[in-house]
Amino acid sequence: MNMSFLLKVVLLTLIMAITACSSLQTPQAIQVGAQRGELYLPLLQNKKVALVVNQSSRVNNQHLLDYLLSKQVNVVRIFAPEHGFRGDHDAGAQVKNAIDPVTGIAITSIYGKNKKPEKFIMDEVDVVIFDIQDVGVRFYTFISSMHYMMEAAAESNTQFIVFDRPNPNGKFVDGPILEAEFQSFVGMHPIPVLHGMTLAELALMIKGEAWINKAASLDLITIANNHYGRELPYTLPVAPSPNLPNSQAIQLYPSLCFFEATPVSIGRGTAFPFQVMGHDSVPLGDFEFTPIATPGAALHPKLENQLLFGKDLRQSNIEGLNLDGFIYAYQQFKSAGYDFFERANFMDKLAGTDSLRLAIEQGQSAEQIKAAWQSNLQAFKQQRKAYLLYPDY
Repeated sequence: MNMSFLLKVVLLTLIMAITACSSLQTPQAIQVGAQRGELYLPLLQNKKVALVVNQSSRVNNQHLLDYLLSKQVNVVRIFAPEHGFRGDHDAGAQVKNAIDPVTGIAITSIYGKNKKPEKFIMDEVDVVIFDIQDVGVRFYTFISSMHYMMEAAAESNTQFIVFDRPNPNGKFVDGPILEAEFQSFVGMHPIPVLHGMTLAELALMIKGEAWINKAASLDLITIANNHYGRELPYTLPVAPSPNLPNSQAIQLYPSLCFFEATPVSIGRGTAFPFQVMGHDSVPLGDFEFTPIATPGAALHPKLENQLLFGKDLRQSNIEGLNLDGFIYAYQQFKSAGYDFFERANFMDKLAGTDSLRLAIEQGQSAEQIKAAWQSNLQAFKQQRKAYLLYPDY
């Protein structure tokens, strides 16, 4: 073979390789809605602004409140959801009205008896910004708080802006669709347990499906994530609530939360909440742990100060909605003669139906139970398409 021809081939191959490498781009970091000030700061000029925020409402290394104040935005009120403005309240603990000692801004609770602000408070506000990290599960109550705040905004002709954030469980659409008779603060909308949507997408759906009063009149704006896809891994920079301290807890949350309606502990009052399961009288495994009072996370946890026996799930690969462990625990309790569904009404509210509990009591397998959901899940996926801001997965 002619050497000059061979040299040309080698050079051409090198040029093609260099060109291919140069065309490859490093994946761009996800930019959450709150980081996209160029899109929303012009909307806030000369406006009286209220925030629905907690400890997860960050713009890089700043709390959203501090960031907006540094941009001369007139923040006049803070609305505090479950766990409080700073995220330091126990689950279910009362959140009280207060004055932020740092800024002097009034804090109004929207968790407890008053889930929706009174009209005279809303009339003092031009714009409400909702910026809270969600975890993609129907019974995580920030969705319900957004529902009530959207309705309050619609009823008072107040603009409502949602700063979007990624859904760490965004790959999954699973579980029963909530039935109307089981509606509660831990489930307000006819969506599955894992809905696979971001909060901004859900806000669009709540408005579009008229799930709030005066939905058509709501002036809703969404500030989408940039460089985001639901299939992309996303590690939350701040724990979204005291008992979801890390990615593993967030991943296990959809599967373990049903245990809240049973005698089984899922680790509240330990260093690994929502990462274990156990009981004192019905052994569920060989792993031993003892829940203790943990201010800010579990002041009086279930089975406090008792030695429990169960499973350590911190290294498990469980994701999505997995019923195997829950059904196993039910069978162990049944064999031991103990009541498992001691809070049956709460179980049905978490599930959004009584069919899940009844199916387990009837001895159905996880596969049989999940098969019964599929047609409704397909219908939901079609219904939600009109509201998706990012490609489906």
